Amino acid sequence: MRLLAFSDLHSDRRRAQRLVEMSAEADVVLCAGDLASFRLGLGRMIRALREIVAPTLLIPGNNETDTALRRACEGWDTAAVLHGEAIEIGARRFFGLGGGVPPTPFPFSFDLTEEGAAELLDACPEEAVMVVHSPPKGYADSAHGRNLGSTAVLRAIEAKHPPLVLCGHIHESWGCEATIGPTRLVNLGPDGMFFEL
Repeated sequence: MRLLAFSDLHSDRRRAQRLVEMSAEADVVLCAGDLASFRLGLGRMIRALREIVAPTLLIPGNNETDTALRRACEGWDTAAVLHGEAIEIGARRFFGLGGGVPPTPFPFSFDLTEEGAAELLDACPEEAVMVVHSPPKGYADSAHGRNLGSTAVLRAIEAKHPPLVLCGHIHESWGCEATIGPTRLVNLGPDGMFFEL
C-alpha cells in the first residue's frame, strides 16, 4: 500500500493542487491537520483537495475543529474525518486524533488536554497506522529549544505499537524523523511524502 501524507497546508492552495497531482500515485492519502489558518479558509482548501480520488483520511489540526472539518467534507465520498476513531482500508487499520495537545496559548486553537487526548487514544487499535496532529513529547517536536509534543501521544505509541505515526503541528520540526521502539515517526509538513506499507 502506497501512502501520500501531509500536514499544515495553512490555506496554501498552490501546495494543495500539487498534492492533488501527487495523489495519482497513492493508494491512500492522509492529512495530519491544519488545512485552515486561524480557522479561516477551510472550505476553499477542501474544495481544492476534493479532486483527489484515492481514499483520503483527514484529521483536524488546531486551526480547524473536527465539526468544521466534517461539515466541509460532506459530499466528498472518498474522504473520512477521523478524530478519536479508526477505519480500515485494504486490511490496514488507521487511527486519527486531531487538535493541539497539550493546549496551545492561541485563543483560536482547537486543543485537547493530555487527559482528554489519552481518553480518545484508548480507542486506537493495536498496530494501526496513527495519524495525529501533535507529535509525541520528545520526538520531532522541537521548537526554540523546547519539546512541545504530547505525553499522551507518546504513551499511546508505546502501548499500541503502530508501525507508522504521522504528525505535524510543530513547523520547526517538519521533515524530522524518529523511532520509538518498532514505530517510525515522521513530522510531515506541507509538501507531501510517500510511504510504503
